[in-house]
Amino acid sequence: MPPPNPKASNTVTRRTLLSAVSAMSVLSLSQWPGRAFAADLDVDAFLALSQKLTQQDDLSADIAADMLAAFSATGRAEDLAVLAEDAADEALANAVVASWYSGVSPDQDDLQVLTYTDALIWQAMDYTKPMAYCGGEVGYWADPPSA
Repeated sequence: MPPPNPKASNTVTRRTLLSAVSAMSVLSLSQWPGRAFAADLDVDAFLALSQKLTQQDDLSADIAADMLAAFSATGRAEDLAVLAEDAADEALANAVVASWYSGVSPDQDDLQVLTYTDALIWQAMDYTKPMAYCGGEVGYWADPPSA
């Protein structure tokens, strides 16, 4: 076997150049490395994302944990992590807000109530209350509200 030629190892062939350029273009389309570590979204990060999206500071960490698990079950954990990094995904952002307001999991095939009385809809509709939730003392409804 002949010894390696040092001049030949420093030359770039046309094939090598084309392979490198095509690999770089594929990597740029794959959003790497942003997606490489995206699945590391924890409950605190999801809670912070939820507070930012809903503009509510008093969200429950327990409900956030259940909601994150529900989103993860639908395969959206990585997308949530990318959204938390200020990516624009309006449909996913709307799904997060809808889950907080409705109190229902985002999985259309397996809808589960994550919270009922703490759903944000009751704050938005302050003129009503959750069913079977007491609004005050006995007979509170008999007197008209003060203006």
